Amino acid sequence: MAGNILIKNIREILVTDVPADGPLRGVAMNRPGRFPDAWIMIRDGRIERIGNMKDFPGHKETEEFRQIDASGKFVIPAFCDSHTHIVYAGSREQEFVDKLSGLSYEEIALRGGGILNSVALLRRTPEEELYRQAYLRVREVMRQGTGSLEIKSGYGLTPEDELKMLRVIRRLKETTPLAIKATFLGAHAIPEEYRNNREEYIRILLFEMIPAVASEGLADFIDVFCDTGFFTPQETERILMTGIKYGLRPKIHANELDNSGGVQTGVKYDALTVDHLERIGREELDALEASETIATVLPGASFFLSLPDPPVREMIRRNIPVALASDYNPGSSPSGNMKLMMSLACIRWKMLPAEALTAATINGAWAMDVAGETGSIEPGKRADMIITKPMPSFEFFPYAFGSDLIDMVILGGEIVPG
Repeated sequence: MAGNILIKNIREILVTDVPADGPLRGVAMNRPGRFPDAWIMIRDGRIERIGNMKDFPGHKETEEFRQIDASGKFVIPAFCDSHTHIVYAGSREQEFVDKLSGLSYEEIALRGGGILNSVALLRRTPEEELYRQAYLRVREVMRQGTGSLEIKSGYGLTPEDELKMLRVIRRLKETTPLAIKATFLGAHAIPEEYRNNREEYIRILLFEMIPAVASEGLADFIDVFCDTGFFTPQETERILMTGIKYGLRPKIHANELDNSGGVQTGVKYDALTVDHLERIGREELDALEASETIATVLPGASFFLSLPDPPVREMIRRNIPVALASDYNPGSSPSGNMKLMMSLACIRWKMLPAEALTAATINGAWAMDVAGETGSIEPGKRADMIITKPMPSFEFFPYAFGSDLIDMVILGGEIVPG
């Protein structure tokens, strides 16, 4: 029967029996619940029971289930990728070559590159083609183990093109088994046509875009790129306040390029997350430590752009909850492979394997407000999980950073085709 699966002889389940009142912090990030020698019963797409193999149910109780033998294998939650820009048009590999040839970000931007390059491409792309391209990327990350996605707009920067992006995100939510959350990021950049009149573009954001997004119910969150060269803290406050008025919870792109004040602005407005954080110091850490805001770090962007490393070990030491996301986008992180993100976080930032898994699953679920449904292996939650290939230990998973160690992905109780 579809959605009824019994996984047996599991070497170990990881990320189970987690607190229900918030993300894991500090030393708890290295201690997600673990259940060895286990079985999992999935009924109608949800986890019904978990047990030890010595208490494996009898034939009469299991005859309606498809049985999967996971001998030597680990079961972990499907990844919760809480920061992506996966809806975009075309690609930007020429900018990759330009960077390798020595051009700076500013020089590339002056040649029409960067975010505004993606804006121009997206505006020329019909909605159906935009959906087709995004759907292929979504299928790819599903096969790589992602079960939940937060997807941002921000490559349209006109009312009609931002709505076009958000409608594509809604369609992806309707046509895939992923748990998808949509974020309105009209404040991603000032479009070229408003370069000399940024106040007019902000007016359009406040009085045209946000009301239109809210009236169609197209977004769960509002985001602002609060950083040097993009939006100031004062402009960010105005945008967030309007978003909050229309029922959109804040998120923030912060401190990727400079100590911009973005972290403090996000904390002030109770942002669910502040993301990037490659350039933060004591003041930003103090603000996060005193808040409930989740620090979302993006190893793909840090690696691809050779950015400074965010102080992840210090965040964990201070009990700041940390989530790990891909930042999948065409310019600064053209990958949604969350297993690779875990490996980069371990190698570059010295996260321990269990910390990286926590950050990429249950804390990522909290960072997109789906922790009640997914992000851990627990009865009642959606059956979103990865069955690994046989491994000597779980630590082998991020250690073997180039190896395909995912044997099977199950989302909503259905096996994702390979």
